[in-house]
Amino acid sequence: MSTFALESLNAHNQYRQKHGAPALSICPKLTNVAQNYAETIAKKDSLVHSNNGYGENLFASWGKEPNGREPVTAFYNEIKKYNFNSPGFSMATGHFTQVVWKATKMVGVGKAKSSRGTTYVVYNYHPPGNYKGQFTANVQRAQ
Repeated sequence: MSTFALESLNAHNQYRQKHGAPALSICPKLTNVAQNYAETIAKKDSLVHSNNGYGENLFASWGKEPNGREPVTAFYNEIKKYNFNSPGFSMATGHFTQVVWKATKMVGVGKAKSSRGTTYVVYNYHPPGNYKGQFTANVQRAQ
């Protein structure tokens, strides 16, 4: 496992623990899917979701290459916009809710750099999160 993947996994699990969600494990199959897609979007130099059936969080960094914690922290910081009193999906909080989604068990991590120097990061999750009607059970307040 790469240092980047290990840092990403540790960041996910630290945030998940705060919300009573079990730790994720790295899945080699999901990592292959994520890595292949990271290379695809790096070639296109375009941040667009794959719609591959897995949960997916995407991140791009221009300039310095991120460590594995930075993308996950950016996703988690969406918590500031999440309304726990009215749980549900929002484009402004979908990355956060996927990170802490209680039913998710595995993650795959991919990273690739475009010819212009943009670093693209792909996280795929299984089972995927963000299902309508399941937010109350899967996205819990920090303890």
